[in-house]
Amino acid sequence: MPPKDFRVSERRRLQPWGVLALAMLSGLAMMRNGVDVASGPPQPAAAARPAALPTAPAAPSAATGLEPLPFAPASRIKIPAIRVAAPIMDVGLDPDGWVAAPPPQDANLAGWYQNGISPGQRGTAVVVGHVDNTQGPAVFYGLGSLEKGQHVEVERYDGRVAVFEIYGVEVYAKDNFPGVRVYADTGQPELRVITCGGGYTRARGYDGNVVVYARMVGSR
Repeated sequence: MPPKDFRVSERRRLQPWGVLALAMLSGLAMMRNGVDVASGPPQPAAAARPAALPTAPAAPSAATGLEPLPFAPASRIKIPAIRVAAPIMDVGLDPDGWVAAPPPQDANLAGWYQNGISPGQRGTAVVVGHVDNTQGPAVFYGLGSLEKGQHVEVERYDGRVAVFEIYGVEVYAKDNFPGVRVYADTGQPELRVITCGGGYTRARGYDGNVVVYARMVGSR
């Protein structure tokens, strides 16, 4: 947890992932609906078990002539491969200094960490969302089934759309989450889409997080 007197740096600066690395995931305390479902949400096919600490996938080279976009808040996310088309709300820190998640009552809602990088800007932007809620599957239920080469589109309030290509999907244990690797600035416009995953128990919920790594390949 960040120190009590921690204050997030101004949003156009480099994101303070060294401090927030573990705090980012705290709000994603997911809950399954009434009856246990043995299979649960899809998990990354090639990912290590949550207890392991796999190396983050290597980012591809930047597309020739690709220019980062200026800062603009995110408004909507689309992931065609898993039929996601959801509005994005800004999220910040909760009263305890942790990054807040979107309200779980709205199953089709994602959250963008507004004090970090905006999608398409140089650096690593972060979008989070619930895998399920008490009613059933939520916005990022299918996140673990994504594959390399598939696209994520993020609409912005300046009217631009940043298009990202997935180059890795991993699952990490929450109590051993490699924040520096996940949120590292590669020097390119990157995106991380995060939800809960791994094993599940009624007592503790999900014990891991599914992380999608993607880099911008275009905009319109």
